[in-house]
Amino acid sequence: MKTICTALLFSLAVLGAQAQTHTPKVDERQANQEKRIDQGVASGELTKREARKLEREQAAVDRMEDKAKADGKVTRRERAKLDAAQDATSRDIKRKKHNARDRDH
Repeated sequence: MKTICTALLFSLAVLGAQAQTHTPKVDERQANQEKRIDQGVASGELTKREARKLEREQAAVDRMEDKAKADGKVTRRERAKLDAAQDATSRDIKRKKHNARDRDH
């Protein structure tokens, strides 16, 4: 019985830590932005150079997210910073997809 209680408490502690670091909105938005970059490359709206820069920005946001999760809790301030970084990347994707450059030039 003691072993079962210990295992149950450990499981609850692990689940609690995971719940605090769960960032589904960030993950969903990252996936959406990566899809937008891929579509831009496929349609010719983005040059390879532009796509590489945008992918580096996406990787930077991923690193920020990992760093925020490292201590087991993503704070409001960390979420705000992640949101701001994703906003900036989203603006860059839009600007680069709609500028005069394309891969044919």
